[in-house]
Amino acid sequence: MTSSDILAHTFIYLLAAVIAVPIAKRVGLGAVLGYILAGALIGPGVLSLTGDTEAVGHVAEFGIVILLFLIGLEVRPQLLWQMKSLIFGLGAAQMAAVSLVITLAGVGLGLSVAAAWTTSVILAMSSTALVMSTLEERGQRSGPVGRACFGVLLFQDMSVIPLFLVVPLLSAAAGEVTNEAATPGWLHGIEILGALLALIVGTRLAVRPLFRFIAASGSREVFTAAALLLVVGVAALMTLVGLSPALGAFIAGMVLGETEFRQEIESDIEPFRGLLLGLFFITVGAGLDLGLLRHEALAVLAIAIGFMIAKAAAMYMVGRAFRFVRIEAITLAVALSQGGEFAFVFVSFAKPLAVLPEHLTRLLPAAVAVSMLLSPLATLLTERLVRWRGCVRKVEREADHEFSDRCDVIVAGFGRFGQIAGRLLQANGHRLSIMDTSLRQIEVVRRFDQRVNFGDATRLDLLRAAGADTAQILIVAIDDPSQALTLVETARRSFPQLSILARAFDRRHAYQLLEAGADHVESETYESSLLLGREALQRLGYRAHRAHRAAAVFRMHDRALFERHKPEKPDDAGFFKASQATVTSLAQLLSDDLSRDHGHSGLDEDWGTRGLYSELKGADQPVAP
Repeated sequence: MTSSDILAHTFIYLLAAVIAVPIAKRVGLGAVLGYILAGALIGPGVLSLTGDTEAVGHVAEFGIVILLFLIGLEVRPQLLWQMKSLIFGLGAAQMAAVSLVITLAGVGLGLSVAAAWTTSVILAMSSTALVMSTLEERGQRSGPVGRACFGVLLFQDMSVIPLFLVVPLLSAAAGEVTNEAATPGWLHGIEILGALLALIVGTRLAVRPLFRFIAASGSREVFTAAALLLVVGVAALMTLVGLSPALGAFIAGMVLGETEFRQEIESDIEPFRGLLLGLFFITVGAGLDLGLLRHEALAVLAIAIGFMIAKAAAMYMVGRAFRFVRIEAITLAVALSQGGEFAFVFVSFAKPLAVLPEHLTRLLPAAVAVSMLLSPLATLLTERLVRWRGCVRKVEREADHEFSDRCDVIVAGFGRFGQIAGRLLQANGHRLSIMDTSLRQIEVVRRFDQRVNFGDATRLDLLRAAGADTAQILIVAIDDPSQALTLVETARRSFPQLSILARAFDRRHAYQLLEAGADHVESETYESSLLLGREALQRLGYRAHRAHRAAAVFRMHDRALFERHKPEKPDDAGFFKASQATVTSLAQLLSDDLSRDHGHSGLDEDWGTRGLYSELKGADQPVAP
């Protein structure tokens, strides 16, 4: 293939994706089906524009490796423990029930036990991309059905790894591999354990210091290159010892998921995942045997509809056994009834092992693609049949965050200022997503079991990865004033639902933050300076209640005047004009207050704020909100 051919085919693949995917999403079919349809259109069955799809497929399969790596990053022990009943209970039961039903059906139709079981685990997988995007579009991701779907899908994703190991053993047990490829079982097991042990130890001991070294340089592109180097290196190592590259990527992701670099790595690799996965699905579509669909349409439809009904029935029974109400069990069963992306991967993986009959390896991908086409229609039909308007939507809106991995508050910057605010929120039971760019600070707070992620909060992709789409509050506590302004502007523009509370370095910076979109600002030294001044008054002979009142009066007047004299533009001229007006007004107000004779009867009011508010209102002075 010449360089001009490579450019031409790259252009064709990208053009097909750009045209087909938006159309498919607009009509409700989803991006995955858009890529498959685009591949089918440019493939040998229609326009024959793809050239050597096998060569492109080898590159595209790396998208699956990256997908497993990112899944590994998400599979953290804390999340597994929170959702243990949904993942290892409901998810395992779904896989077992569906596998049993389809295995029995396959054996009844004349398949060998190995072929029937392999077919069952291939079809038991559901489409993570299709299901989660559908739930997101309908606002159901955080409801009971959404959490259950996520638990089942997560267990399916985790099951991919052992299945990559078991299927070759079935092939060897059936005597369907060549003598050259055959390896004694005990020796193969030692190879697997040794490779996995080396991967885990190497990732834990060597990779984290490497990322620390790179992060300290501040070079984002080198960080991205290092993340890709890790995935490629792990895939190469697994291939060298005869294991699945996806297995190594998943384990490496799990190990790195507990480090402070998880969000940064995830954000840097995500674009490559989407692009390569899209390319993979295009090659899947281009490889579909459209002639088979024309000549054996009934067989393909029978397999697709048959396994969708079998999966839905098995999932419904499992859901009822786990005490889901009938409507939730039906919704869950239909949502997970289609085939998944990994079906294409497993068919390609199992084909050279001769576990499946040749004809079945051609029928299964077509049937899975048809099931993914039918899934949105089945969901729409289910919505109407069970009258979602009256019952299911009400259930879904009851937000139960017991198993949620989402945060309430994002804290950007976890130094001396951010730590105090964050600890107060955590002490009151709120979930935090914390980001900082100081590796030394991250290392210190992690010694106290405080989870902090490395990352620049001003980056929109990292802010979104931290949970800005669903969080309620963003606390801006970073040390750099200009970076704080950039973060406030970015957050206000991209996440209008966030309440932004920002740390100000001085009065001018406070005005600038409010102008940029902050909802509330707090000077980093204001309260501590005021407390120190109150202590100084007491040491100068003021009674405690008088010192307390003096500080309270100062605070109220100063904050009210801050709002009253807010400049139209926070530039130098506006700032100095506002500052001069504030100083003059504040001096007069404090002088008037201190010249009043409160007498001994005012001691109680001096300690409280109710009497102070009354006095200020009665004196027709500005009162802080």
